[in-house]
Amino acid sequence: MPRREKLQELLTHAGLTVIEEVDPGRLFPPEAAWRIARGIAAPEGGAREALDAVWWRRLRGGDGAFLVAVHGHRIGGNDSWWTRVRHAGGGVPGLSGDPGFVALSLDGQVLLAAVPGADGPRVTALDRLPERLEEAAEAAGRETEAERAETWAAVPGPHAWPLHWAEGIGSNPAAPDELLISLLDVADGFLHGCDRPAVLDAAVTHPDPRVRSRPADTFRPKLTSDQWARVVRADPSPSRRVLWAEHACRWGAELPEDVYDDLLAGPSRAEAAELPELPARHLPDLALDTDARVRAAACARWRDLAAPLRERLLADTDDVVRTAALLAHHTAVPMPREVFAALPEPRRALEQCCLEPELEAELVRDGDVEERRALAANPALGAPGVAVLAQDPRDEVRSAVARRPDLTEEQRAAVRHDFDPTSMSHTLAWVEDLHGDADAMRRLAASSHPLVRRSVARARHLPPDVVARLARDEDRVVRLFLAESCEDAPGDLLLEVWRWWDGSFSHP
Repeated sequence: MPRREKLQELLTHAGLTVIEEVDPGRLFPPEAAWRIARGIAAPEGGAREALDAVWWRRLRGGDGAFLVAVHGHRIGGNDSWWTRVRHAGGGVPGLSGDPGFVALSLDGQVLLAAVPGADGPRVTALDRLPERLEEAAEAAGRETEAERAETWAAVPGPHAWPLHWAEGIGSNPAAPDELLISLLDVADGFLHGCDRPAVLDAAVTHPDPRVRSRPADTFRPKLTSDQWARVVRADPSPSRRVLWAEHACRWGAELPEDVYDDLLAGPSRAEAAELPELPARHLPDLALDTDARVRAAACARWRDLAAPLRERLLADTDDVVRTAALLAHHTAVPMPREVFAALPEPRRALEQCCLEPELEAELVRDGDVEERRALAANPALGAPGVAVLAQDPRDEVRSAVARRPDLTEEQRAAVRHDFDPTSMSHTLAWVEDLHGDADAMRRLAASSHPLVRRSVARARHLPPDVVARLARDEDRVVRLFLAESCEDAPGDLLLEVWRWWDGSFSHP
């Protein structure tokens, strides 16, 4: 069930009538209400044992209406929205307990909330909300240096810099490398945006494993191949060493061959065999390995295997290995009907294999919706099959066709499909592969499909004309991604995005 329908069902079950969704605009935003509800930024006097009917009467307007947001049911895309509801009864709505809620009067004066906690629900009820917030801000501003020092002195443990100072210094471009290296013992959050070689060298050799992994486990790592190799070697966990090697390959690092040798010699050999940049000299041994998981992993490098090894894998005694070999073989050789029918699970064949024309024509016409959707994303699907699915009666099938890399932009624009601009976006892999191609970026930046343009905006560098075009894109998620990812993003765009982006990890 879609998120909005689940929320409406929950509110209706609580005895409320849903009126409309409300953009907070100049209203008090739901995110700020949640911070108060959790006690992070709560004015004095808000805690309560329970919410009685008196408080609910103060919350409701003359027609019984108020605004509500429910934990786990966020709506509104980048900016969380309220839901305007009406409670006609004189009692208490059935909102208490899990999953938690915040509610605001239409005039912004009364805030009620109940959120689950380790020690039971935390209940908040505040009137005169704007006035109380202003009083709290003024009180915080009157804190003296002595009071601040007294507060820090009460913190147990050795004297240390306040954490926000350390993070601030870590992000200061004027701070010397030596100072930042000393900060690694205090705070490491600034490593997310750090690109200083000396500081990163110190981080990947730091005794604290959390610090060592921080520069690798970030949105856009700045590590060199040598630094990646040190991250891999330093982790004591065999499975995590493979994970870091996978990340390194994902970010274009060239790991030394001895790193792969060590990974394949360890207890996570089967996982290491799946690394995409594994040197080809290892493949013959992997294809003949006694572990069926390793032999199956070798099938992913089908084109790099010699013909005798392919034949051996196709005749393997293990069903999993034999199936992996069949799927790899039929990425280039059309799969006949009898082979397809014998597969224990046809999903992967529908997603990646070349099918005989008669079988393909039958599946795109008569397959169920899941089969047709899988075929719509299959890069080996022939042009006739693509044309049929572009006219499919189901929107999810047509949407998958619209994301195909082999369409011209004119063909893509002709595919009728719905796109939810508030849905979470993931970069299209085929667009990402073209990030270094300036002509492709120009062509795709003009695409009618927002997800294609969003994927272009994720490029680290773009031609000036592409940057200018995306900076004024009608889809503000395109502008957000350009501001986040592209080092050529203009300053006025950064300021514009800063004014509205709330930093949510869920949207887009």
